[in-house]
Amino acid sequence: MKFNAKQLQQMSNTVRATALGAVLSAHSGHIGIVLDASEIITSIYANHLRRGIDRFVLSAGHGSAMLYAVLKLAGYKIGDLNTFRKYGGLPGHPEYGIDGVDATTGPLGQGVGNAVGLALSQKIRGIRARTYCLCSDGDLMEGVSFESLSFAGRYNLNNLIVVWDDNKLSIDGAAQTDIDICARMRSMGFNVMAVRGNDIDALEHALDRAEKSSYPVFIQCKNVLGRASSLENKSSAHGFALSDTEMLNLISKNTNADGLRLWDVVKRRPIAESVRAINAMQRIKIPKTPERISSRELSGIYLDLLMKADTDLIIGSADLSRNTNVRTTNAKEISANKFNGNFINYGVREHAMAAIMNGMAVDGLRSVGSTFLAFSDYMRPSIRIAALSHLPVIYVFSHDSIAVGEDGPTHQPIEQLPSLRLIPNLNVYRPCNMTEIAYAWNSAIKNTDEPSAIILSRQKFKQIPSPTDADLSRGAYVIVPAKSGHTRTTIIATGSEIPLAVEIASRFKNVQVVSMVNVKDFKKQDAKYKSSLLRGCVIAIEAATPGAWFEFADAVIGIDHFGASGNGDTLYKEYGFDADKIINEIKCYIK
Repeated sequence: MKFNAKQLQQMSNTVRATALGAVLSAHSGHIGIVLDASEIITSIYANHLRRGIDRFVLSAGHGSAMLYAVLKLAGYKIGDLNTFRKYGGLPGHPEYGIDGVDATTGPLGQGVGNAVGLALSQKIRGIRARTYCLCSDGDLMEGVSFESLSFAGRYNLNNLIVVWDDNKLSIDGAAQTDIDICARMRSMGFNVMAVRGNDIDALEHALDRAEKSSYPVFIQCKNVLGRASSLENKSSAHGFALSDTEMLNLISKNTNADGLRLWDVVKRRPIAESVRAINAMQRIKIPKTPERISSRELSGIYLDLLMKADTDLIIGSADLSRNTNVRTTNAKEISANKFNGNFINYGVREHAMAAIMNGMAVDGLRSVGSTFLAFSDYMRPSIRIAALSHLPVIYVFSHDSIAVGEDGPTHQPIEQLPSLRLIPNLNVYRPCNMTEIAYAWNSAIKNTDEPSAIILSRQKFKQIPSPTDADLSRGAYVIVPAKSGHTRTTIIATGSEIPLAVEIASRFKNVQVVSMVNVKDFKKQDAKYKSSLLRGCVIAIEAATPGAWFEFADAVIGIDHFGASGNGDTLYKEYGFDADKIINEIKCYIK
């Protein structure tokens, strides 16, 4: 059954009253969007969204009270609305994991990218489902939104319906959006419609048309921020800016028994079950490799074996698949109206790629995205959201140091590797050989609760084999023991610096080398294991900002300035990554 305009208005008023009650209880939150957009979200949930099939993303995450109100009224199990914005209760912005919340939003623009990812996943999975996204003026000022929307247009995601709450205001006053958003959306391949946000008949007609569209849809809802309050059409209505008395009056005015009764009808609707089977991961024999090879090549070899074994991954790249070695021989490219593949060319859209991957992960796909490590900075907000949301996406970041060489400092990461290690829940692997590559990929795929980043070199380097009894799951292990059997000095290294550390250790009898492929996993180990590895004087070597290594090391060889254009081997030596130079520099430590 579909509700008529009169019923939807009663239901919208109930949403408005319920949401305002939560904000008043918290004495914190955002009222402007509750007052102007409740009709929009009510129409979507009451007449259009099929629970268990379709998806909804509130990209304007500051409207969380409104979303929680709808979810509560529609029968989702989200707990007590009086806990809104209180410790242990409903968070100030929506977080994935709450029943009915399909994306962690609040940082504006993220939800738009997530919605594109959800719609893309629905296409890849071959299910007849739709994704609705409610966005604000603020969302449409963030670049990630248009990166994502242009991707949606190129891939003709006609199951995507984006609704714009166009009230022309943001916190600082007039919204600084494009002069003609609708023209821009048309240029990106969207079917564009325009209605008044409180005209329920027109909104219903637009949503009905949208669901039959052959193109992705963008609906402009011309609205009034803080409608029917003393702050109507003022930017100050954005936050918690009304008196308690006015809030109580608005709650009373919008409360109605008919609205509650009608929402009870929605509660009783059947819920469709959507199940996606994940292929079991097969055991892959670690292949032999050349004596000198880059870790990006190693990763490509192993990924190719994974894909040949039907590992359930959707690979993608921000226009660098040949450089990051993620386009395997088994790659089948996904394109507009042809979604039965396993490889996505995101174009030069790093931030959109990461946001879209988050949406795909929510929908059950195991997504992999790749680019150069220096460009991970473009993706960082979405990486952070993936970690916060416990989404098991996988990032492949190649060209990991000054050894990138001739492209120069713009492409040579310095601070990116240690900064990624600072993000909670993110697993960062920097492998040095095929054994560690296999460990990184297998761990990332098996981890269904956290994102992972695999950091790879552009340059070839000597392969140092891992001992057959090495326990890589602990994050660090002795890759080369001291020759004398009595260790007085430990050198920690990762990735392409392992051969350098081994060369230095070879000049002494009592120096061992520890490969710390995953710092996060090593930190989880007990004190006994840590002390068994970090023996004597500890020196860390890594071609990145050195500061974080002092947690484990007495001395660090790193780089805390930008690189230069030139041959990679030359730069390594010029900037101190040379065995003779390091021995001279730390000879007071090594005995």
